[in-house]
Amino acid sequence: MKHLAAYLLLGLGGNASPSADDIKAVLSSVGIEADDERLEKLLSELDGKDINELISEGSQKLASVPSGGAAAAAGGGAAAAGGAAAEAPKEEAKEEEKEESDEDMGFGLFD
Repeated sequence: MKHLAAYLLLGLGGNASPSADDIKAVLSSVGIEADDERLEKLLSELDGKDINELISEGSQKLASVPSGGAAAAAGGGAAAAGGAAAEAPKEEAKEEEKEESDEDMGFGLFD
């Protein structure tokens, strides 16, 4: 990821085709050591390709990936239904209480 970020920074700076040395210079300027193997792989995969087109293609692919938005939309429809929706928040509140009691066991995941 750090190699790609440096590549993109160089592209934004006007270097349309950054070399391995350019990327290493950017990374070393902030105290990061470049991994030669990953850097060469990245450059070989991006060789001869327009980064803006790749980003556009990736965005289109991500747009087709399903996300959790459908559940939220269904919840909004249930709220408009009337009486049944009034019962749902009570059930959710009970579930939240159970979750809170699980969290309060005297220790945490990162303690």
